[in-house]
Amino acid sequence: MSIASFDPQQQAVLVTPSAVAHFKRQLDKSQNKAVRLSVKQSGCTGWMYVVDLVDEPKANDLHMPLADGVELLVDSESLSVVGGTEIDYVTEGVNRQLKFNNPRVKDYCGCGESFSVS
Repeated sequence: MSIASFDPQQQAVLVTPSAVAHFKRQLDKSQNKAVRLSVKQSGCTGWMYVVDLVDEPKANDLHMPLADGVELLVDSESLSVVGGTEIDYVTEGVNRQLKFNNPRVKDYCGCGESFSVS
């Protein structure tokens, strides 16, 4: 029998190449150093994603280096909600937006602002 280990820094969040390119453009425009992902309680369903451009990580952030020198910081206290999420940057008609494909989401509120996890 073997014991499997979980490395949260390698498996916390997946980021598509289009999302990395979007983050790179935003960081270049703002002169910030990293993108930080967290969640906050919001809306009628429970949680809302928070994406910030930051200069410094917080003490409990997981550091995830991405392509093109982009660094993603993930709030470790949010990991139970965002773990396994894929972040994509998509074009739908004339709209472009970040899309979070989170396998833990079980329900979204009607307006799409918040979600709950199982």
